[in-house]
Amino acid sequence: MHSRTASPEDFLALGRQVLANQPFSVLLGAELVALAPGRCELSLAITPQLRQQHGFAHGGVVSYLADNALTYAGGTAMQVPVVTSEFKINYLRPAVGERLLARAEAVHHGKRQAVCRCEVLVIQDGQEKLCAVAQGTIAALGAAQTESDAADAAA
Repeated sequence: MHSRTASPEDFLALGRQVLANQPFSVLLGAELVALAPGRCELSLAITPQLRQQHGFAHGGVVSYLADNALTYAGGTAMQVPVVTSEFKINYLRPAVGERLLARAEAVHHGKRQAVCRCEVLVIQDGQEKLCAVAQGTIAALGAAQTESDAADAAA
């Protein structure tokens, strides 16, 4: 399904189905809040199991959310199956609050890759605070890779 032919609701529903097919995302409880070509908002409740010993969200959880949001932004911009090929994150403050929200956008894209950026915010008492920024390169999967994945899934 391409964004040019899908309604915004159908596009979001397709994105949510992709997220539901990711066991790790389901385990963490990630939610796709918004999705448009080249843009994504992904959210996650900060549960006790996702905190580190000082009480704030574990850096791996913050990083996961940024990485997945970047990949959605790049994939929807290029409209092909993708993976992250490079990723960098800067942690700005501890993520203390009830929920994380990652907002990502494709800065530039071609046929084979997209460069995307993301802000990760922590929400506490209805207030958003920037806790991390990330940038990544998202690469299109080649036909051979997607055919191999389909063969593995059928086996």
